[in-house]
Amino acid sequence: MKEFSKQWFFGLDSALREMGLDSDDKSFDEIKENLSHPKKLSDTDFAFACMYVILAGGFSQKTAKIIYEKIKQEFNKSNTSVSELLKIFNNKNKIKAIVKIWDARQKLCDDYYGLNSLTDRLVFLQSLPHIGKITANHLARNLGENVVKYDIWIQRLGCMFSGNINLYKQIDNGKLNLEIKNACDEMFSYLEKVTNLPRGYIDVVLWKACQNHLIEIRDI
Repeated sequence: MKEFSKQWFFGLDSALREMGLDSDDKSFDEIKENLSHPKKLSDTDFAFACMYVILAGGFSQKTAKIIYEKIKQEFNKSNTSVSELLKIFNNKNKIKAIVKIWDARQKLCDDYYGLNSLTDRLVFLQSLPHIGKITANHLARNLGENVVKYDIWIQRLGCMFSGNINLYKQIDNGKLNLEIKNACDEMFSYLEKVTNLPRGYIDVVLWKACQNHLIEIRDI
């Protein structure tokens, strides 16, 4: 089948670029460079990376970016307040979470970069306010860790790659099934091999392609 071939993947990448959809919080090229040569962020940029994934949950990327830029501008002022932030985005739980991260950004940033193993870093990110397991992977990838976000689109693609129709029945976006995770990992390992690209970058392209209906998810 044509799906999961080298030509198929680069076709998706090219189509997204032509549509002007080659981005997450950064452009595709910036994401690729960051995954290939990760850099240590400042405490401020670390906090902004956390804010983005918190704000992005449940929204289209276009909407999330608009909210994020407004929130970011507010934090760039000499002082801000919860009430001012709520005027921009009226979600108390998310606003309180990003304020907590902002206020503790130096310690959180130092603690994160003080951890040497990817496992420990992921566990640490999961402990941050309003960041769960799937969101932690999204954040880790944006911080330069070569990991994937096992969201609903990627789980469906992993099942499709496996050819096991029974796996679809076990998809749960709230709790990642181990067998589905393994299918996704096999898919990423294969695509890494044929494209010679980081799996974190492959994840971004596949997710964006699914979101914009460039991939037809089939049961088998």
